Amino acid sequence: MNMNDSSGAYENFVRGINYLKLQKMKAIIIEDENLIAQELQNKIQNMSDDIDIIEVLPSLKTARRWFMSNAEPDMIFMDIQLSDGVSFELFDAYQLTCPVVFTTAYDEYAVRAFKVNGVDYLLKPVDDDELKKAIDKCRNIVESKSRFPSDIKQLMQKLSQPQGSQSLYKEKFIVNFRHQWIPVNAKDIACFVKDNIHYIYTFSGEKHILDFTTMEEIEELLDPKIFYRANRQFIVNIDAIQSVMPHENQKLSLTLKAPLKMEVDVSREKAPVFKKWFDR
Repeated sequence: MNMNDSSGAYENFVRGINYLKLQKMKAIIIEDENLIAQELQNKIQNMSDDIDIIEVLPSLKTARRWFMSNAEPDMIFMDIQLSDGVSFELFDAYQLTCPVVFTTAYDEYAVRAFKVNGVDYLLKPVDDDELKKAIDKCRNIVESKSRFPSDIKQLMQKLSQPQGSQSLYKEKFIVNFRHQWIPVNAKDIACFVKDNIHYIYTFSGEKHILDFTTMEEIEELLDPKIFYRANRQFIVNIDAIQSVMPHENQKLSLTLKAPLKMEVDVSREKAPVFKKWFDR
């Protein structure tokens, strides 16, 4: 082989490598909240330069229309509860096989999510580290042309196991009252408050000290359909909310029902998530 042949082979090799680099994985986002969709798109593009977001679809209707005239993407980032329906309906209409990362404000759809190509299940607001792990899972599936990683199969099996009569969430909390331990049913708690120490307030206005270390620890024990983490200091019961006041800066103020009459702030970032949780 002469030098010209060697040089030509090397150039073809480099050209091939550059071509492969240009072959980005195509992804779509299905999300009906504009701000959340934009934030998710920015996060994906900032942490993964090999993924090209080719479309952001704001509803079930537009998603159906898009799949009718476009090839299946390499991966999908999909909100579950959309303004015009539940995104699982897409799997009834189309034989989609690509990996899906589901995003949602509450986790009641977990089992069903993983039965329809779910690679991961992220609660809003989406954590950067969790998103990166989910993207890595998608990438591995796309590159290996496999359906599910083994850990997802195991998770599906675990989630699908019957729970029997055992509740998934804590039904009562034990508090100290006049040197006695008394139970307070979770359904009777209007809100949890952090103020140096943790308190619970009941619908009747009673206040009790709660022996927990963090609000995150409490949040994990509560049914997300009933309780919402409004901010760092408050977890509120949906039935305790009397009214919601939107502000020009897109923040929200919640007023809790009497006898509490507390004002609870919800940040601009969490406002769309709260709205979807509250209006269901």
